[in-house]
Amino acid sequence: MSETVTSPEPQKRHAGRPREFDRAEALEAAMRVFWQYGYEGASLTELTEAMGISRPSLYAAFGDKAELFREALACYSSGPGSYMAAALAQLTAREVVEALLRGNLCMNTDSSNPGGCMLMKAAFTKGEDCACVNEELDKLRADGMARLRERFERAKAEGDLPAAISPAALTQYVTCLMSGMSAQAASGVSAEELNRVVDLALASWPD
Repeated sequence: MSETVTSPEPQKRHAGRPREFDRAEALEAAMRVFWQYGYEGASLTELTEAMGISRPSLYAAFGDKAELFREALACYSSGPGSYMAAALAQLTAREVVEALLRGNLCMNTDSSNPGGCMLMKAAFTKGEDCACVNEELDKLRADGMARLRERFERAKAEGDLPAAISPAALTQYVTCLMSGMSAQAASGVSAEELNRVVDLALASWPD
């Protein structure tokens, strides 16, 4: 059951009980605003309107904008981005890569989602007050690449990848493919076209 938060705002005349809101639903709405506009592009007005709460309620329930963004990133990772964890659990390295690329494609071409990758959009955060956000993004990207590289290293040790293959280079290759597909999807490239890209990448998989 999701948590319901009572707003700490002073009660207005004729207002009865303080307004309550569903914290999980509000966080989901904030995630989609950040996903659409990036960290800097998402204004507090857009966030509070999407979440259905006031600024005092936002600060009381989530802290500042940066802390809200951190929670939104976690929501993204466990929700739309959960295909990554599922992909890493596949039995072979090829299956891992196919699940990553197909999952990336499905998420980014789903018309119910904002286009592109939330992490990529937020990566353009450059303001001096955004250092903590950039550090969080850098850590998430580094952790994701480390997990993928470790999976490829295990595959190589098990004989699932040729001895000549570099797990680090393969990790970089797959990451670049995913980033490029996200950017292409955000610019309107169709799922059919991107599926052909995945087919081509898998056709060149090392035996």
